Amino acid sequence: MKVKLVRIGNSRGIRIPKAILEQCGLQEAAELRFEKDRLVITREHRPRQGWEDAFFAAGPSCHDELLLEALPSSAFDREDWRW
Repeated sequence: MKVKLVRIGNSRGIRIPKAILEQCGLQEAAELRFEKDRLVITREHRPRQGWEDAFFAAGPSCHDELLLEALPSSAFDREDWRW
């Protein structure tokens, strides 16, 4: 589909037809990047999106070990640190 660039102040923009917005799932914001001579517009991704699913996929944490307890104490631990 060929589109015209429209002037927006010192910048340029394009109008994206409603049908394409709906097909792509674009709503209020999008991510824009340049890849190999192409302008790529994708749906906005929230920070840490998908982390909850990844944590559940990792399994229960009851068998996790605390790594700090396995380390030998340092001079700071023995002499300077106070609880």
